[in-house]
Amino acid sequence: MSWAVEEWKEGLSPRVLQKIHELESQVDKLKKERQQRQYQLETLEAALQKQKQKVENEKNESAILKRENQSLMELCDNLEKAKQKISHDLQVRESQVNIQSGQLNSCKKDIERLEQELKR
Repeated sequence: MSWAVEEWKEGLSPRVLQKIHELESQVDKLKKERQQRQYQLETLEAALQKQKQKVENEKNESAILKRENQSLMELCDNLEKAKQKISHDLQVRESQVNIQSGQLNSCKKDIERLEQELKR
């Protein structure tokens, strides 16, 4: 079949044949260059898709971490409120103990006084 492709060139001057040969070489060279660029483009597109997927994964992980962080902050707030409530309750109870201790001391003094009166 290549002889049929070459048949149209018969009878052309050597100068024209040389020019045709140069153009055919240039076409082959451009085809190879196009194939290389197409391969580079496909490679870059694959790398871009990989990077997009990586970015998407990192966004998802970031969203998960933000939700977890928010949950932990709420837990810390709740624990701080519980701590403050317990601290307040402790202060109230210590106050009550001090009052009762004072009452106990007063009662002891009354008992001692009454015992002294009884001895007399």
